[in-house]
Amino acid sequence: MNFKELKSFLDEKADLYNTIDFIENDPIQIPHRFSLQQDIEIAGFLAATISWGNRKSIIKSAEKMLNIMGNSPYDFVLNYSEKDLESIKNHSVHRTFNGEDFTFFIKQFNRIYKENESLESLFIINEGEYNFYHSIERFRTAFIGSEKHRTHKHVSSPYKNSSAKRIMMFLRWMVRKDNRGVDFGIWENIDACHLSIPLDVHTGNISRKLGLITRTQNDWKTVALLDEVVRKLDKYDPAKYDFALFGLGVTKEL
Repeated sequence: MNFKELKSFLDEKADLYNTIDFIENDPIQIPHRFSLQQDIEIAGFLAATISWGNRKSIIKSAEKMLNIMGNSPYDFVLNYSEKDLESIKNHSVHRTFNGEDFTFFIKQFNRIYKENESLESLFIINEGEYNFYHSIERFRTAFIGSEKHRTHKHVSSPYKNSSAKRIMMFLRWMVRKDNRGVDFGIWENIDACHLSIPLDVHTGNISRKLGLITRTQNDWKTVALLDEVVRKLDKYDPAKYDFALFGLGVTKEL
């Protein structure tokens, strides 16, 4: 396919899969259960953090966390007791994300929301920044702090060449205004033009089949290369092609 044909093809697929039906089987259904912005952010970040493996399993594990928080994430992180945290520590949550990780996240959310109205404050893009490379690292520093903890591995670092797929997915949810009822677009101070494709095995493989990238690793260097291509396809809304690549992977059309 030439550039014009490729753009037309991917625009068509993005349009096909960026619909309300997408929510039913995707972890994005977890934050869609809430209307308060802080509830959406916390539920969304937790669901995105454990988004590896089978999607049904991810949703089930996220529901477990919501139940522990009384299905009121924001209220819980502001008003939990030490007894609440002690009861959580021995919980199994999702694969390597355990009760100790969950309590660490709760404590960090408590601290951050006492200082900030929204998580958006920690992801602001600075002048001259092209994507979220530096922004994610600033958030990571603010969220996990300097003290070493086993949970650090659950918050990816682009500076360590991670694709930060799960954080990028969360950012797509919060930033992108798709007008389709899927992505929330509740953050007003960050433009969707800075978003990248959440890169994993599936989106990476489809991108290679389409000739969007040739690099074999699914890391931040490849994210940056894919950024260059998708911004040529749509400089205002590059992350919409996540729907196209994901959909093509699920249907095995390629």
